[in-house]
Amino acid sequence: MTSELAELDQKRAMPDEEAPDAVPVPHALVPHLGETAILLDIDGTLLDLMPTPREVWVPPGLSETLNRLTERTSGALAMVSGRSLNDIDLIFAPDVFRAVAGHGAEMRLSVDNEADDVHAPPMDKELKRRLAAIAKLSPGILLEDKGYSLALHYRLAPHAEKAIYEAVSLIRADLPNAPIEVLPGKFVCEIKHSGFTKATGVRELMKHEPFRGRRPIFIGDDVTDETVFAIMPDMNGLSFSVGRRAIGVNGHFDAPNDVRAFLARLLDDTRLE
Repeated sequence: MTSELAELDQKRAMPDEEAPDAVPVPHALVPHLGETAILLDIDGTLLDLMPTPREVWVPPGLSETLNRLTERTSGALAMVSGRSLNDIDLIFAPDVFRAVAGHGAEMRLSVDNEADDVHAPPMDKELKRRLAAIAKLSPGILLEDKGYSLALHYRLAPHAEKAIYEAVSLIRADLPNAPIEVLPGKFVCEIKHSGFTKATGVRELMKHEPFRGRRPIFIGDDVTDETVFAIMPDMNGLSFSVGRRAIGVNGHFDAPNDVRAFLARLLDDTRLE
């Protein structure tokens, strides 16, 4: 087992074109579920992307898999998402999971709590108003207000991508001291407070029980997940990308259904007992 994990760690240093073509079998990834923390992005990783954020749905069997993995890891399973805690809960209802939400703006360490920590103040109302007006550039641009950030989804208006980013750049140039950061994603431009990311949220999460002292496995698909990919070596962790072979990861999945199948297989691998 030690040699298998060492080989996987070496693959992390490979350039993108040399990244592994497939995810190794489960027992090569996890020495023991009792020593592992499972960290999962949602959109494009666990769940298939849809035309609008509200259309995503949880496929049959996934809730059971997640709940069983939560039990097998003594609670060390968490969602790591750009969505708010409220959104995450709506998607997975009636199940509730530990989470780093809002790109690190929110955190829930116990399923009995609404939130344990909120790192970001609400975005300035005038700034939000100006950014929200960008949605009027074209029909099909969907505005999502998360309080501490604002997202402009353009999956239904892909032709508007350049205009959206140009408009955001003009606002930033007009307000050079505004503490904001622009996050490009899959058909979404999100503007949030600077100073927190998914990576800062994961670092904080891993300081607390039941995550502390465990080896994290993180699976993500988008540009915003790259901050977490980058810190996995610091935690002796493993990272996997979805839909693309991201630089610095240990392997990749082709699509969310492959991620779901992998998680289900973890439960059936007797070597992880």
